[in-house]
Amino acid sequence: MNRLHLAAAVLNQTPLDWDGNQARIVAALRAARSGGAGLLCLPELCITGYGCEDAFHGPDVAAQAERVLLELLPETRGLVACIGLPRLHRRTLYNCVALIADGRILGLVAKQHLAGDGIHYEPRWFKPWEEGVVATTSIAGQEVPLGDLLFEVGGVRIGFEICEDAWVAGRPGIRLAAHGADIILNPSASHFAFGKLAIRRDFVTEGSRAFACAYVYANLLGNEAGRAIYDGGALIAAGGTILAQGRRLHHAAWDLTRATVDLAATRLAQARNNF
Repeated sequence: MNRLHLAAAVLNQTPLDWDGNQARIVAALRAARSGGAGLLCLPELCITGYGCEDAFHGPDVAAQAERVLLELLPETRGLVACIGLPRLHRRTLYNCVALIADGRILGLVAKQHLAGDGIHYEPRWFKPWEEGVVATTSIAGQEVPLGDLLFEVGGVRIGFEICEDAWVAGRPGIRLAAHGADIILNPSASHFAFGKLAIRRDFVTEGSRAFACAYVYANLLGNEAGRAIYDGGALIAAGGTILAQGRRLHHAAWDLTRATVDLAATRLAQARNNF
């Protein structure tokens, strides 16, 4: 398969609105499937909402997030999708993304670099995952991998940079590229600030060029918890070029951005770069 149809969804989520958040995720999954997408990237912590703050440590939040994740699995038939949620592992909470293929959880990637400046206070709620570490976690009685993972689905290698991971100098994409990643997904909860779109475009385009891959960025949307405005603006790039950019600062419950990438071209670029 040389040509792959990719999609990124922005979602207008509300912290701890279990039913509403789930409904918007379902709508995006169905729209991606009906539009012919093979892979959909959804935003960071989209099951719970990003702005749960100290409620992340509530006794039932991680369990409720797992329940919603399991209920979403039938909606991923015929798709590869990533869905963000908090995950409790060995009495520690991690900011994670589950990669799902055709109704089956392949594994959970945990965020390595936490945002802890400005309005962000992630280190209060989560622990950063250590580079190169892989563990297992039990979901509905099944053991699945958790940690720093690179997936292969139908011969396509998929890796992650979760929001802040892409903003640091030693971003995970460097190692993912060295291991032949075809696609890097970036589920984000990046609030609006003047000039910030240009920075996002830079790390998405430069990531797709330097790592010789397709790069998919999905953001939250709306005034999620009253503290920040999330402006949406999904991005899909390959070979250092933005292929599609989604709408920003609108009031839709969700929005989908699509693009088709040529994996043969990105792999040829990898060969030229000696990855």
